[in-house]
Amino acid sequence: MSTADHLPQSAEVVIIGGGVMGLSVAHYLAERGVGQDHQGNYSGIVLLERDTLGSGSSAKPLGGVRANFSDPANIILGQRSLKVYENFHRDFGVDIHLNKVGYLFLARTEEERQALDQSAESQRLLGIDARSLDPHEAQKVNPFLKAEALTGACYTPNDGHAAPAAVVEGLRRALDERGVCMCDRTEVLDIERTAQGITSVTTSRGEIRTETVVCAAGAWSKRIGEMAGVDLPVEPTRRMIGLTPQQSTPPPRIPFTLDLSTTFYFHNYGRGLLLGISHAAEPGFCREYSNEWLKEFNAAASIIAPELENPSLAGGWAGFYENTPDHNALIGASLTVPGFFYITGFSGHGFLQAPAAGELLADIITNRTPFMDPTPFSATRFSGLGSPWNELNII
Repeated sequence: MSTADHLPQSAEVVIIGGGVMGLSVAHYLAERGVGQDHQGNYSGIVLLERDTLGSGSSAKPLGGVRANFSDPANIILGQRSLKVYENFHRDFGVDIHLNKVGYLFLARTEEERQALDQSAESQRLLGIDARSLDPHEAQKVNPFLKAEALTGACYTPNDGHAAPAAVVEGLRRALDERGVCMCDRTEVLDIERTAQGITSVTTSRGEIRTETVVCAAGAWSKRIGEMAGVDLPVEPTRRMIGLTPQQSTPPPRIPFTLDLSTTFYFHNYGRGLLLGISHAAEPGFCREYSNEWLKEFNAAASIIAPELENPSLAGGWAGFYENTPDHNALIGASLTVPGFFYITGFSGHGFLQAPAAGELLADIITNRTPFMDPTPFSATRFSGLGSPWNELNII
Protein backbone atom coordinates (compact mmCIF):
# COMPACT_ATOMS: atom_id res chain seq x y z
CA MET A 1 0.00 0.00 0.00
CA SER A 2 2.03 2.94 -1.23
CA THR A 3 1.64 6.58 -0.37
CA ALA A 4 0.29 8.85 -3.10
CA ASP A 5 3.26 10.51 -4.82
CA HIS A 6 1.88 14.01 -4.39
CA LEU A 7 -0.33 15.41 -1.67
CA PRO A 8 -3.28 17.22 -3.30
CA GLN A 9 -3.49 20.94 -2.66
CA SER A 10 -7.27 20.78 -2.30
CA ALA A 11 -10.03 18.23 -1.77
CA GLU A 12 -13.79 18.08 -1.62
CA VAL A 13 -13.55 15.82 1.44
CA VAL A 14 -10.60 14.90 3.65
CA ILE A 15 -11.02 11.70 5.68
CA ILE A 16 -8.65 11.33 8.63
CA GLY A 17 -8.02 7.66 9.40
CA GLY A 18 -7.17 4.79 7.08
CA GLY A 19 -8.82 1.94 8.93
CA VAL A 20 -11.95 0.08 7.94
CA MET A 21 -14.15 2.98 9.06
CA GLY A 22 -12.40 5.64 6.98
CA LEU A 23 -12.28 3.33 3.97
CA SER A 24 -15.99 2.58 4.35
CA VAL A 25 -16.92 6.27 4.40
CA ALA A 26 -14.74 6.90 1.34
CA HIS A 27 -16.43 4.02 -0.49
CA TYR A 28 -19.96 5.26 0.14
CA LEU A 29 -19.06 8.87 -0.65
CA ALA A 30 -17.68 7.74 -4.01
CA GLU A 31 -20.84 5.69 -4.55
CA ARG A 32 -22.76 8.95 -4.15
CA GLY A 33 -20.59 10.80 -6.65
CA VAL A 34 -18.64 12.90 -4.17
CA GLY A 35 -15.24 14.11 -5.37
CA GLN A 36 -15.61 13.01 -9.00
CA ASP A 37 -13.33 14.84 -11.45
CA HIS A 38 -13.59 15.36 -15.21
CA GLN A 39 -11.84 12.04 -15.89
CA GLY A 40 -14.41 10.13 -13.84
CA ASN A 41 -12.01 9.50 -10.97
CA TYR A 42 -12.84 10.37 -7.38
CA SER A 43 -9.66 12.31 -6.66
CA GLY A 44 -11.63 14.88 -4.66
CA ILE A 45 -11.83 12.33 -1.83
CA VAL A 46 -8.54 12.33 0.07
CA LEU A 47 -7.93 9.77 2.82
CA LEU A 48 -5.06 10.36 5.26
CA GLU A 49 -3.42 7.72 7.46
CA ARG A 50 -0.60 8.46 9.91
CA ASP A 51 0.80 4.91 9.58
CA THR A 52 -0.23 2.38 6.92
CA LEU A 53 -3.79 1.59 5.87
CA GLY A 54 -5.48 -0.77 8.30
CA SER A 55 -2.60 -0.65 10.79
CA GLY A 56 -4.69 0.32 13.82
CA SER A 57 -7.53 -1.70 15.34
CA SER A 58 -8.44 -2.94 11.84
CA ALA A 59 -5.26 -5.06 11.86
CA LYS A 60 -6.56 -7.48 14.49
CA PRO A 61 -6.47 -11.15 13.48
CA LEU A 62 -10.20 -11.84 13.58
CA GLY A 63 -13.31 -9.71 13.79
CA GLY A 64 -16.77 -10.66 14.93
CA VAL A 65 -19.73 -9.78 12.70
CA ARG A 66 -23.14 -9.77 14.29
CA ALA A 67 -26.55 -8.24 14.71
CA ASN A 68 -26.75 -9.64 18.25
CA PHE A 69 -27.30 -6.43 20.23
CA SER A 70 -29.92 -5.28 22.70
CA ASP A 71 -30.61 -1.79 21.33
CA PRO A 72 -32.43 -1.39 17.99
CA ALA A 73 -29.94 1.20 16.68
CA ASN A 74 -27.03 -1.21 17.09
CA ILE A 75 -29.09 -4.14 15.80
CA ILE A 76 -29.83 -2.23 12.58
CA LEU A 77 -26.18 -1.26 12.03
CA GLY A 78 -25.05 -4.84 12.66
CA GLN A 79 -27.75 -6.38 10.49
CA ARG A 80 -27.07 -4.07 7.54
CA SER A 81 -23.30 -4.54 7.81
CA LEU A 82 -23.63 -8.31 7.96
CA LYS A 83 -25.41 -8.25 4.59
CA VAL A 84 -22.46 -6.35 3.10
CA TYR A 85 -20.02 -8.92 4.48
CA GLU A 86 -22.14 -11.78 3.15
CA ASN A 87 -21.80 -10.32 -0.37
CA PHE A 88 -18.27 -8.96 -0.02
CA HIS A 89 -16.58 -11.54 -2.24
CA ARG A 90 -19.12 -10.92 -5.00
CA ASP A 91 -18.96 -7.12 -4.75
CA PHE A 92 -15.25 -6.57 -4.00
CA GLY A 93 -13.58 -9.74 -5.28
CA VAL A 94 -11.87 -10.55 -1.99
CA ASP A 95 -12.49 -13.56 0.24
CA ILE A 96 -12.91 -12.23 3.79
CA HIS A 97 -13.18 -15.74 5.28
CA LEU A 98 -16.66 -15.13 6.63
CA ASN A 99 -17.48 -17.98 8.98
CA LYS A 100 -21.08 -18.06 10.20
CA VAL A 101 -20.55 -19.93 13.43
CA GLY A 102 -23.06 -17.79 15.31
CA TYR A 103 -22.85 -15.68 18.46
CA LEU A 104 -23.69 -16.95 21.93
CA PHE A 105 -24.12 -14.50 24.81
CA LEU A 106 -24.20 -16.19 28.22
CA ALA A 107 -26.21 -15.28 31.31
CA ARG A 108 -25.24 -16.40 34.81
CA THR A 109 -27.87 -14.56 36.86
CA GLU A 110 -31.63 -14.38 36.56
CA GLU A 111 -31.39 -10.66 35.79
CA GLU A 112 -28.98 -11.33 32.93
CA ARG A 113 -31.21 -14.10 31.57
CA GLN A 114 -34.20 -11.78 31.49
CA ALA A 115 -32.14 -9.08 29.79
CA LEU A 116 -30.91 -11.51 27.13
CA ASP A 117 -34.46 -12.76 26.56
CA GLN A 118 -35.53 -9.16 25.95
CA SER A 119 -32.54 -8.66 23.66
CA ALA A 120 -33.54 -11.71 21.63
CA GLU A 121 -37.09 -10.38 21.33
CA SER A 122 -35.83 -6.97 20.13
CA GLN A 123 -33.76 -8.72 17.47
CA ARG A 124 -36.64 -10.92 16.34
CA LEU A 125 -38.82 -7.83 15.86
CA LEU A 126 -36.22 -6.63 13.33
CA GLY A 127 -36.11 -9.96 11.49
CA ILE A 128 -33.10 -11.54 13.22
CA ASP A 129 -33.01 -15.27 13.97
CA ALA A 130 -32.35 -14.83 17.71
CA ARG A 131 -32.99 -17.71 20.09
CA SER A 132 -33.28 -17.81 23.87
CA LEU A 133 -31.58 -20.98 25.12
CA ASP A 134 -31.65 -22.74 28.46
CA PRO A 135 -28.30 -23.81 29.98
CA HIS A 136 -28.32 -27.32 28.52
CA GLU A 137 -29.24 -26.03 25.06
CA ALA A 138 -26.32 -23.59 25.31
CA GLN A 139 -24.01 -26.46 26.26
CA LYS A 140 -25.13 -28.43 23.19
CA VAL A 141 -24.21 -25.46 20.98
CA ASN A 142 -20.85 -25.07 22.76
CA PRO A 143 -19.64 -28.25 24.53
CA PHE A 144 -16.89 -26.35 26.39
CA LEU A 145 -19.55 -24.76 28.60
CA LYS A 146 -20.57 -25.92 32.06
CA ALA A 147 -24.38 -25.85 32.03
CA GLU A 148 -24.63 -25.62 35.83
CA ALA A 149 -22.88 -22.22 35.74
CA LEU A 150 -25.48 -20.69 33.43
CA THR A 151 -29.03 -19.40 33.68
CA GLY A 152 -29.56 -19.01 29.93
CA ALA A 153 -28.17 -17.61 26.68
CA CYS A 154 -29.00 -15.67 23.53
CA TYR A 155 -27.94 -17.43 20.32
CA THR A 156 -27.87 -15.92 16.82
CA PRO A 157 -26.76 -18.63 14.36
CA ASN A 158 -26.30 -16.32 11.36
CA ASP A 159 -23.59 -14.19 13.00
CA GLY A 160 -19.91 -15.14 13.00
CA HIS A 161 -16.48 -13.73 12.25
CA ALA A 162 -14.34 -12.60 9.32
CA ALA A 163 -10.86 -11.27 8.53
CA PRO A 164 -10.56 -7.49 8.98
CA ALA A 165 -7.33 -7.27 6.97
CA ALA A 166 -9.10 -8.82 3.98
CA VAL A 167 -11.94 -6.30 4.27
CA VAL A 168 -9.41 -3.45 4.37
CA GLU A 169 -7.72 -4.84 1.26
CA GLY A 170 -11.02 -5.20 -0.61
CA LEU A 171 -12.06 -1.63 0.16
CA ARG A 172 -8.58 -0.32 -0.68
CA ARG A 173 -8.64 -2.00 -4.08
CA ALA A 174 -12.09 -0.62 -4.86
CA LEU A 175 -11.06 2.91 -3.88
CA ASP A 176 -7.81 2.64 -5.84
CA GLU A 177 -9.74 1.62 -8.95
CA ARG A 178 -11.95 4.68 -8.51
CA GLY A 179 -9.01 7.02 -8.19
CA VAL A 180 -9.54 8.01 -4.57
CA CYS A 181 -6.36 9.59 -3.20
CA MET A 182 -5.10 7.48 -0.28
CA CYS A 183 -2.08 8.89 1.54
CA ASP A 184 -0.48 6.74 4.21
CA ARG A 185 2.38 7.88 6.47
CA THR A 186 0.74 11.30 6.44
CA GLU A 187 0.05 12.67 9.90
CA VAL A 188 -2.53 15.38 10.51
CA LEU A 189 -0.96 18.23 12.49
CA ASP A 190 -3.78 20.77 12.58
CA ILE A 191 -7.19 21.70 11.22
CA GLU A 192 -7.72 25.33 10.25
CA ARG A 193 -11.14 26.90 10.54
CA THR A 194 -12.99 30.20 10.67
CA ALA A 195 -16.40 31.09 12.05
CA GLN A 196 -17.83 29.83 8.77
CA GLY A 197 -16.26 26.37 9.11
CA ILE A 198 -13.28 24.26 8.04
CA THR A 199 -10.77 25.83 5.64
CA SER A 200 -7.82 23.43 5.49
CA VAL A 201 -5.96 20.47 6.98
CA THR A 202 -2.25 20.75 7.78
CA THR A 203 -0.30 17.49 7.50
CA SER A 204 3.28 16.31 7.83
CA ARG A 205 3.48 16.50 4.03
CA GLY A 206 1.80 19.85 3.48
CA GLU A 207 -1.56 21.61 3.54
CA ILE A 208 -4.83 20.58 1.89
CA ARG A 209 -7.57 23.16 1.32
CA THR A 210 -10.98 21.71 2.10
CA GLU A 211 -14.31 22.61 3.63
CA THR A 212 -15.21 19.09 4.72
CA VAL A 213 -13.33 16.87 7.18
CA VAL A 214 -14.30 13.43 8.45
CA CYS A 215 -12.69 12.18 11.66
CA ALA A 216 -12.35 8.39 11.40
CA ALA A 217 -9.23 8.28 13.54
CA GLY A 218 -10.31 5.62 16.02
CA ALA A 219 -8.38 5.78 19.27
CA TRP A 220 -6.76 9.08 18.16
CA SER A 221 -10.09 10.83 17.52
CA LYS A 222 -10.14 12.98 20.64
CA ARG A 223 -6.96 14.74 19.50
CA ILE A 224 -8.34 15.28 15.99
CA GLY A 225 -11.54 16.69 17.45
CA GLU A 226 -9.56 19.11 19.61
CA MET A 227 -7.81 20.44 16.50
CA ALA A 228 -11.21 21.42 15.11
CA GLY A 229 -12.66 22.59 18.42
CA VAL A 230 -15.04 19.62 18.66
CA ASP A 231 -15.34 17.45 21.76
CA LEU A 232 -15.13 13.76 20.86
CA PRO A 233 -15.07 11.81 24.15
CA VAL A 234 -13.04 8.83 22.95
CA GLU A 235 -10.40 7.11 25.08
CA PRO A 236 -8.03 4.36 23.91
CA THR A 237 -7.98 1.24 26.07
CA ARG A 238 -5.70 -1.73 25.51
CA ARG A 239 -7.32 -5.11 24.86
CA MET A 240 -5.41 -8.39 24.59
CA ILE A 241 -6.21 -11.85 23.24
CA GLY A 242 -4.40 -15.19 23.24
CA LEU A 243 -4.18 -17.87 20.56
CA THR A 244 -3.89 -21.55 21.42
CA PRO A 245 -1.62 -23.83 19.34
CA GLN A 246 -3.00 -25.19 16.08
CA GLN A 247 -4.02 -28.81 16.63
CA SER A 248 -3.92 -31.85 14.36
CA THR A 249 -7.41 -32.60 15.66
CA PRO A 250 -9.19 -29.24 15.77
CA PRO A 251 -11.56 -28.29 18.60
CA PRO A 252 -15.30 -28.55 17.92
CA ARG A 253 -16.89 -25.83 15.80
CA ILE A 254 -18.42 -23.38 18.28
CA PRO A 255 -20.08 -19.97 18.22
CA PHE A 256 -18.31 -16.77 19.18
CA THR A 257 -19.12 -17.17 22.89
CA LEU A 258 -19.21 -14.31 25.42
CA ASP A 259 -20.11 -14.14 29.10
CA LEU A 260 -21.96 -11.00 30.19
CA SER A 261 -20.80 -11.17 33.82
CA THR A 262 -17.05 -11.36 33.23
CA THR A 263 -16.60 -10.37 29.53
CA PHE A 264 -14.81 -13.74 29.07
CA TYR A 265 -14.97 -14.85 25.43
CA PHE A 266 -13.61 -17.47 23.06
CA HIS A 267 -14.13 -18.92 19.60
CA ASN A 268 -12.46 -20.99 16.90
CA TYR A 269 -9.30 -19.67 15.26
CA GLY A 270 -8.07 -21.98 12.52
CA ARG A 271 -7.44 -25.34 14.21
CA GLY A 272 -7.18 -23.73 17.64
CA LEU A 273 -9.00 -21.18 19.76
CA LEU A 274 -8.90 -17.44 20.27
CA LEU A 275 -9.32 -16.50 23.94
CA GLY A 276 -9.90 -13.18 25.64
CA ILE A 277 -11.43 -11.10 28.39
CA SER A 278 -11.91 -7.34 28.69
CA HIS A 279 -9.09 -6.98 31.20
CA ALA A 280 -9.39 -3.82 33.27
CA ALA A 281 -6.82 -1.36 31.95
CA GLU A 282 -6.06 2.32 32.33
CA PRO A 283 -6.84 4.42 29.25
CA GLY A 284 -3.75 5.08 27.16
CA PHE A 285 -1.80 4.20 24.05
CA CYS A 286 0.19 1.24 25.41
CA ARG A 287 0.05 -1.56 22.84
CA GLU A 288 2.54 -3.89 24.51
CA TYR A 289 1.30 -7.46 24.84
CA SER A 290 1.55 -9.28 28.16
CA ASN A 291 -0.16 -12.25 29.82
CA GLU A 292 -1.57 -10.19 32.69
CA TRP A 293 -5.11 -10.72 31.42
CA LEU A 294 -4.82 -14.48 31.99
CA LYS A 295 -5.48 -14.22 35.74
CA GLU A 296 -8.96 -12.83 35.12
CA PHE A 297 -9.50 -15.18 32.18
CA ASN A 298 -8.64 -18.24 34.27
CA ALA A 299 -10.94 -17.15 37.09
CA ALA A 300 -13.84 -16.91 34.65
CA ALA A 301 -12.94 -20.09 32.77
CA SER A 302 -12.83 -22.11 35.99
CA ILE A 303 -16.55 -21.40 36.42
CA ILE A 304 -17.88 -21.25 32.86
CA ALA A 305 -15.61 -23.51 30.79
CA PRO A 306 -13.17 -25.39 33.07
CA GLU A 307 -11.43 -27.10 30.16
CA LEU A 308 -10.07 -23.70 29.08
CA GLU A 309 -8.49 -22.77 32.42
CA ASN A 310 -4.69 -22.29 32.28
CA PRO A 311 -4.51 -22.55 28.48
CA SER A 312 -1.34 -23.20 26.54
CA LEU A 313 -0.78 -20.19 24.25
CA ALA A 314 1.10 -20.07 20.98
CA GLY A 315 0.81 -16.32 20.60
CA GLY A 316 -1.20 -13.23 21.40
CA TRP A 317 -2.11 -9.74 20.30
CA ALA A 318 -2.72 -6.34 21.84
CA GLY A 319 -4.76 -3.55 20.31
CA PHE A 320 -7.04 -0.67 21.15
CA TYR A 321 -10.68 -0.26 21.93
CA GLU A 322 -11.77 3.32 21.17
CA ASN A 323 -14.19 3.75 24.06
CA THR A 324 -16.90 6.33 24.59
CA PRO A 325 -18.46 6.82 28.05
CA ASP A 326 -21.51 4.71 27.14
CA HIS A 327 -19.60 2.33 24.81
CA ASN A 328 -21.68 3.29 21.79
CA ALA A 329 -20.46 4.91 18.57
CA LEU A 330 -20.21 8.56 17.59
CA ILE A 331 -21.59 9.19 14.09
CA GLY A 332 -22.70 12.59 12.88
CA ALA A 333 -21.96 16.23 12.09
CA SER A 334 -20.65 18.88 14.45
CA LEU A 335 -23.31 21.41 15.40
CA THR A 336 -20.69 24.07 16.13
CA VAL A 337 -18.08 23.61 13.39
CA PRO A 338 -19.64 23.45 9.90
CA GLY A 339 -18.01 20.84 7.70
CA PHE A 340 -16.67 18.65 10.51
CA PHE A 341 -18.06 15.10 10.63
CA TYR A 342 -17.11 12.14 12.81
CA ILE A 343 -17.37 8.35 12.80
CA THR A 344 -15.55 6.91 15.78
CA GLY A 345 -15.82 5.58 19.33
CA PHE A 346 -17.21 2.15 18.46
CA SER A 347 -15.88 0.66 21.69
CA GLY A 348 -14.95 -2.75 20.31
CA HIS A 349 -17.66 -3.25 17.70
CA GLY A 350 -16.42 -0.99 14.89
CA PHE A 351 -15.42 -3.66 12.38
CA LEU A 352 -18.80 -5.34 12.52
CA GLN A 353 -20.66 -2.02 12.08
CA ALA A 354 -18.28 -0.38 9.59
CA PRO A 355 -20.20 -0.87 6.33
CA ALA A 356 -23.52 0.46 7.63
CA ALA A 357 -21.87 3.18 9.70
CA GLY A 358 -19.93 4.40 6.66
CA GLU A 359 -23.11 4.43 4.61
CA LEU A 360 -24.98 6.31 7.34
CA LEU A 361 -22.35 9.05 7.57
CA ALA A 362 -22.17 9.33 3.78
CA ASP A 363 -25.94 9.94 3.80
CA ILE A 364 -25.48 12.67 6.41
CA ILE A 365 -22.63 14.35 4.52
CA THR A 366 -24.54 14.35 1.21
CA ASN A 367 -27.83 15.45 2.80
CA ARG A 368 -29.63 12.27 1.78
CA THR A 369 -32.41 10.76 3.83
CA PRO A 370 -30.50 8.20 5.92
CA PHE A 371 -31.62 4.59 6.14
CA MET A 372 -32.02 4.98 9.91
CA ASP A 373 -32.25 7.75 12.48
CA PRO A 374 -28.66 8.78 13.33
CA THR A 375 -29.68 10.83 16.39
CA PRO A 376 -28.69 8.22 19.03
CA PHE A 377 -25.09 8.32 17.77
CA SER A 378 -24.62 12.09 18.03
CA ALA A 379 -21.69 13.23 20.18
CA THR A 380 -23.97 15.89 21.66
CA ARG A 381 -25.53 13.24 23.91
CA PHE A 382 -22.57 13.83 26.23
CA SER A 383 -22.99 17.61 26.31
CA GLY A 384 -26.62 17.87 27.35
CA LEU A 385 -28.33 17.48 23.96
CA GLY A 386 -29.69 13.95 24.23
CA SER A 387 -28.69 11.22 26.63
CA PRO A 388 -26.11 8.43 26.79
CA TRP A 389 -27.70 5.02 26.28
CA ASN A 390 -27.11 1.49 27.41
CA GLU A 391 -26.14 -1.46 25.23
CA LEU A 392 -26.13 -4.79 27.04
CA ASN A 393 -24.45 -7.01 24.45
CA ILE A 394 -20.91 -5.63 24.50
CA ILE A 395 -17.61 -6.68 26.01
